[in-house]
Amino acid sequence: MNVQTEEKKYRHELKYVCTAAQLAMIQSRIHHLISLDSHVADNGMYQIRSLYFDDYYNRCYYENENGTDPREKFRIRIYNGSADRISLELKKKERGKTLKLSCPLTEEQCRTLMKGEPLPDSPDYPPVLQKLLLLMKTTLMKPKIIVEYDRVPYVYKLGNVRITLDENISSSNHIETFLDKEIYKRPIMPAGQHILEVKFDEFLPDYIYQVLQLDSLRQTAFSKFYLCRKFNV
Repeated sequence: MNVQTEEKKYRHELKYVCTAAQLAMIQSRIHHLISLDSHVADNGMYQIRSLYFDDYYNRCYYENENGTDPREKFRIRIYNGSADRISLELKKKERGKTLKLSCPLTEEQCRTLMKGEPLPDSPDYPPVLQKLLLLMKTTLMKPKIIVEYDRVPYVYKLGNVRITLDENISSSNHIETFLDKEIYKRPIMPAGQHILEVKFDEFLPDYIYQVLQLDSLRQTAFSKFYLCRKFNV
């Protein structure tokens, strides 16, 4: 099993709080200019579900709250409630940029980690998994919260731009249900509020910036992980 680096270098990541009307307007502007991600379903979106980890002292949560730089967090991610593709991801943030490293997990490995139990020792694990297992043993890191939302993703090769519209953001404390098709969850955003994310490498093409009209939106340091955990720490 080889480590996969989804993002080969640190990238810019801008986040904006939007209303449903603003998201619909943005989507109407970019729909014919930028392609949808090829992994979307027939409805033009996919569902993302992530299981986030934190240690005994909730270090990841408090680093997020305090804006600690650099910081990092681990999560297991699946799509559309399916165990067919399970990824362990390490997301690092430094000086306003992000880096994401990942490796695949088997369903058996995922279910063991869901219980907060480290996997049996093996030198064959990829570095991302090795690091998580070390932290599980030394800092008692374990899964703490499930975050789920619907995403409409657009991609543009020039500048490696990725624009995502995230709706129906919700959380669940029922860690044991992570791989279930449906889970019990609760919304975490005020009614009618959603998140627009804009990610790119070195630059964001001017015409995309102008089409999005980002100056009219409220930029935020929003963290789905932090908000989902806020009332559970």
